[in-house]
Amino acid sequence: MNSADLHPARIPGYDGGPLTYQAGLLDEPLFWLGHLSSCVQSEETEELLFGADHEAAGDFQQRLWERAQWPAFTVPLATDHRLHVVYRTFADDPGTDYLIHHPDWHQAELLARDDGHFMGPGLSWPELVAAAANALPGGSTTDPHARLLLLLPAFGDDAAPEDAVGRLASALHARTSVENPEALASALLEDQGAPGPAHWTTARHGFSVNDGDYSVRNPANRFALSADRLARVSTALAP
Repeated sequence: MNSADLHPARIPGYDGGPLTYQAGLLDEPLFWLGHLSSCVQSEETEELLFGADHEAAGDFQQRLWERAQWPAFTVPLATDHRLHVVYRTFADDPGTDYLIHHPDWHQAELLARDDGHFMGPGLSWPELVAAAANALPGGSTTDPHARLLLLLPAFGDDAAPEDAVGRLASALHARTSVENPEALASALLEDQGAPGPAHWTTARHGFSVNDGDYSVRNPANRFALSADRLARVSTALAP
């Protein structure tokens, strides 16, 4: 697989761009503060995240949203699947889109959308951890801490295990300069963004679904993916 396959100029079925794959942003501590801001649902968590860097993080994020080219990142998955994270820098409709694709698919599937019309969750905790830790090369980064934080806004799970706080705290310690990673990790796992935690189960056909009111992976929602598309997404994300 070549670089263009993992970092396509366009993502099938996804309109917008041009896309620019900017792995260097993942080394900027201020980037993470803005990226994780949608996971915050209380003033206490906001203080833990931003601390004294609130103004600097806001300026950094503003410059990011003013770019004509759309910053994008890729996380490879098994059997040539990949997750794409795209910063949609439309002036009147900014947001971050989380998509999954395979070369054999006609189009990418939108898993989650982080904006004023949020959609999600798109990932359970086991799926999030598996994508973060698979160490597959060729994406924006192989670092499991960066991958975990990059995909965190698409996550929602009411059954995150006891070690989730420690794993998230380690990622925050490694990639940000927040003063209390453990407290922030605990708060983020409690808040879990605008869609909030969802309960994940296995559908009768054997694929993972949730009960989130805003999730495409909840078959009860009118905008949910069809059963065959839910099945292939679940297979692609399987831990």
